[in-house]
Amino acid sequence: MTAPQRRGLNNAVTRLWSLVSPAYDLPFLQRVYRPPHDEVIAQLRAHKSRKIADIACGTGILSDRIERELHPEAIYGVDMSEGMLNQARARSTRVQWIRCPAEQLPFDDGALDAVVTTSAFHFFHQSEALREFHRVLVPGGLVAVTALSTQRPLLQIPAANRWKPQHNASPTEMRAWFEGAGFAVTDQRRIPRPPWTWLISDLITVGTKG
Repeated sequence: MTAPQRRGLNNAVTRLWSLVSPAYDLPFLQRVYRPPHDEVIAQLRAHKSRKIADIACGTGILSDRIERELHPEAIYGVDMSEGMLNQARARSTRVQWIRCPAEQLPFDDGALDAVVTTSAFHFFHQSEALREFHRVLVPGGLVAVTALSTQRPLLQIPAANRWKPQHNASPTEMRAWFEGAGFAVTDQRRIPRPPWTWLISDLITVGTKG
């Protein structure tokens, strides 16, 4: 299997996250991440998902919440950063932690009920990741993505820019990527963030596999 494509500076970004992982759980940072986590938990609860993968799980805060609050049959926390996963392993022994890219998941076809990712999708090769999410989901499976999404189009750098490590997609782009991967979009809306992040907000897009 060929290695997934990654944006020009993504390897450096992964190394950076490994270095800063001890500070990731600081309260002021979690004020940013908590609202998307709450939205994803609500989607999983409504869907009654039993086998779930949390992609780009970081230090495992959301994966751990899913395990404690929803009691799924299986919860997998997936990340590329060994530093983040070390923090996650210390947080919970009940989550199965896996190091791999979002675009190349180690699950069989139709193995999962739900795939979620929060505040990291802008670093992925978006179309490839969504096709991979579609592959590993059962029919009727849920995908929920929260991602940084600019509200100021003039600040956007095109997705094709090879040196930009992330692409903060518009709602229209997100919907097109979901539908192109075979998902029916069931929900899409903005998630409020703290005022000091006003230039970029989180967009949640939810889909189901037909």
